[in-house]
Amino acid sequence: MRRCLMIGLALAALCAASTLADARPPTVVNSPGYDRRLQESRSQLGNSPTTTAPGSQSVPAPKRVKKKHPN
Repeated sequence: MRRCLMIGLALAALCAASTLADARPPTVVNSPGYDRRLQESRSQLGNSPTTTAPGSQSVPAPKRVKKKHPN
């Protein structure tokens, strides 16, 4: 009896895992119109003159100051 119960639970777990593995939210579905608009907006941003190359200036390290404790 115990063996049949264990086999039944194992089969139920296997079936549950296989149905959950295929579940995905509706936002994962491909949308050709959205993908096209996104690609167009990215290409426009890439050609815009407002994008600049990162400068080679070094940023100075912050100075550490000892805190004075009142005695």
